[in-house]
Amino acid sequence: MEQSKIRNFCIIAHIDHGKSTLADRLLEITGTIEKRKMKQQLLDTMDLERERGITIKLQPARMEYKDKDGNEYQLNLIDTPGHVDFTYEVSRSLAAVEGAILLVDSTQGVQAQTIANLYLAIDQDLTIIPVLNKTDLPNSEVERRAEELMKLIGCKREEILAVSAKTGVGVDRILERVVTQVPPPQGNKQDPFRAIIFDSKYDEFKGVVAYVRVVDGELQKNERVHFMATGHSGESLEVGCLKPSYLALDSIKTGEIGYIVTGLKDIEAVRVGDTVVSDSENQNKSIKALPGYKEVRPMVYAGIFPSEGNEYERLREALMKLKLSDASLQFDPEHSTALGFGFRCGFLGILHLEIIKERLEREHDMEIITTTPSVAYEVSLTNGEEKVIKSPLEFPESSRLQEAREPWVTVDIVTPTDYLGAIMALVQDRRGVYKNTEYFEETRAVLHYEMPLSSVIVDFHDKLKSATAGYASLSYELLEYRSGKIVRMDILVAEDAVPALATLIHESEAYRHARYIVETLKETLPRQMFVVKIQASIGAKVIASERLSAYRKDVLAKLYGGDRSRKDKLLKKQKKGKERMLSMGKGKVEIPSETFIKVLRRN
Repeated sequence: MEQSKIRNFCIIAHIDHGKSTLADRLLEITGTIEKRKMKQQLLDTMDLERERGITIKLQPARMEYKDKDGNEYQLNLIDTPGHVDFTYEVSRSLAAVEGAILLVDSTQGVQAQTIANLYLAIDQDLTIIPVLNKTDLPNSEVERRAEELMKLIGCKREEILAVSAKTGVGVDRILERVVTQVPPPQGNKQDPFRAIIFDSKYDEFKGVVAYVRVVDGELQKNERVHFMATGHSGESLEVGCLKPSYLALDSIKTGEIGYIVTGLKDIEAVRVGDTVVSDSENQNKSIKALPGYKEVRPMVYAGIFPSEGNEYERLREALMKLKLSDASLQFDPEHSTALGFGFRCGFLGILHLEIIKERLEREHDMEIITTTPSVAYEVSLTNGEEKVIKSPLEFPESSRLQEAREPWVTVDIVTPTDYLGAIMALVQDRRGVYKNTEYFEETRAVLHYEMPLSSVIVDFHDKLKSATAGYASLSYELLEYRSGKIVRMDILVAEDAVPALATLIHESEAYRHARYIVETLKETLPRQMFVVKIQASIGAKVIASERLSAYRKDVLAKLYGGDRSRKDKLLKKQKKGKERMLSMGKGKVEIPSETFIKVLRRN
C-alpha cells in the first residue's frame, strides 16, 4: 500500500462510552471480520475484560477501506482503555498514530477521563475527530452534548458526528472523516529500517512478539534485527499485521503498524519504547534511536508474595511475562520475615493492582498473598540522607526522621452542579485543597482540587460515586511531594505484629483507618480456642483494638447434676489451660490468605 493511502488512528474516551463497540462496527463495515465470526467487544481478548466490561489492554487492528471514488486505504486502528489506571496504555497508543476519534456518550456528556485523554492527544499534536455516541437511546441529548464538545475543543457544530455504534448508524461517516482529515504517516521508505515498539507479549511457541510502528524503511521476513536500548539482536522469524489476529506478510513498510516475531526467549531483550533497527552491515551504529516513551511513575505500591516459599522463581517469571504486555508494571525483590521472599510491585492504581493479581492467578496459576497497598514517600534523615520509601517496613524510626514528604495529585471531578456541596464536603474530609470550578453549562461543572494521593487511591472513587448517585467522574495526575506528618501503623494479632498489614498513613487519618482494619480482621479471622487481641498501634501507642472471642469447649457436657463446685473446678481448669497455651507460645494465630485479600479489598 502506498504511504499516502495509510491512516493510523485510535479511539479515546471515558470508560464505558462505547469505544470497543465502535471498534466492532468499524471492523464489520470494512469487512475485516466476517459476520459469522463477529462477537461483541471483539478486540477485548482477555476473559477479565469481558467479565468486567472494561478494556484493559490496547489492541491494534488493520482494516481495508474503499471510499466513494474507489480509492483504497489501509486503516490501522488501536482500541484503547478508558480507565484512569490504564492511562499509560493510551499514551503509548497515541504516540503510534496521527489521528484520534474523541468519543463522547451523548447521554452522559464530557467526563473526567474524556478531558484527560484529550489533553494527551493534543500533546502529541494529533488530528481530533469529535464523535457523539449512543444517539439511538431515548435519553440521548445530542445538541446539549455538542455544545459541551464545542466549548471543550473549540470546534464547529458541523464537525461533530452523531452516531450509534451499537446499530451502526453514521459509523461510515467516521471512516470518511478519517481518510480525509487524518494525515498520512511521515517517514522515508528509502532509509534503513527503523521502528518503535509500542507493545509486546510473550508466546510460548513464538517467543517475544513485538508490536511496532514502522517509522522508516522496510523489514523483510527472516531479516536480522537489533534492539537499540537493550543491545540484543534477533531475527524476524515472522512479520505481519493484526486483523485483529496475526496475519503473516512478506514485509512491513514505512508508516505501517504490525508485529515482529523475534523468537527470543529472553524476556528482558525486548522493551516497550525501544527502537528496533535492521542489523545488516552495521547499520545500527549510524542510526539514531527514536525518542521513546516517558518513564511511567507508579502511584501505588504493594508486596506480592507466593503462598509457598519455593514458588519465588515461578512468580518472578510470571511477573516478567506480565511486564511484557503491561509496561507500567514495576517490581523489585523484597524480603519479609513473615512472608519470605517476594516482590515490591508498583501499580498505577488499585484497579491495576487487582487486575495484575487476577492475571497472576488465572494466566500463571499462582497462589499469592498481597500486602496492604501504599504510596511512595520521600524522607530526609537526621544524617542528611534522602530516601524513597516504598514499603512500610523501610520507614525509619522517629528519632532518625527529619522530614517525610507525601505525593500530592491534581484532581479533576466532572459532576452535575446538584452534587457540588456533597463533593466539597467529601474532598475536605480527605485533606483536599480547593483550586477553582469551571462550568460546561448551568448544570455541569469541573471541580479542580489538589489532594494527597493516599486519600485518592483507597476508596475515594467509590465514595464519590455514592455521594453523586454515580454521576461524577474522576481523573488525577501526579503534582509534587509535600511535607506531612506521616506515621507507620502496625497491626498486631495476638500481640504479634503482622508485617503484611503494616501501613504508612497521615497522622490525621490514622484512627479512622485503624478502626477499619481491626473491625475487618474481627469479621474475617477464624476464631481460636483462646481470646485473640487485634490491635493497631503507632509506635508503643495502641490507637484501636478489638477482641475476637474464643471457642469454648463444653467441658460441662459430661456432668449431670451434682454439686456446683464440680462445675467450677472444671471451668477453672479450662481457664488455666488457656492461659498456659498463651504462655507457651501456642497462642499464635495463622492468618489465612483469604483474610489478607478481604482486608485489602475493604482497604
